[in-house]
Amino acid sequence: MNVISDKKISEFQKKLLLEKQELLHDAELSSDDRKAVTLDQTSVGRLSRMDAMQAQEMALETERRREIELGRIERALERIKNGEYGFCQSCDEEITEKRLEIDPATPVCINCANKGGG
Repeated sequence: MNVISDKKISEFQKKLLLEKQELLHDAELSSDDRKAVTLDQTSVGRLSRMDAMQAQEMALETERRREIELGRIERALERIKNGEYGFCQSCDEEITEKRLEIDPATPVCINCANKGGG
């Protein structure tokens, strides 16, 4: 039986859904930054191309991190749906409410996180 109240789980779910919506919105806004860099030397100088390529790489890394976070959120929402939310995926102990308030997508308790389990 989950010790976290249904009301609190609902709050965490809303927070997760809002965070998911914000990440998807950010991804949409930054889609142009991830497009291939034009290598036409007649229209863009070498340093400008290098700057553009660096900016593209940073945008791609940001997108990779965004996808990882979206995956964490999706898995947390799935745990809520399955009634498994709030329990450590490593040791099955309850995750403290305070930890979930800081990161509602966390899959592990603080003890397992400190051991390298998440």
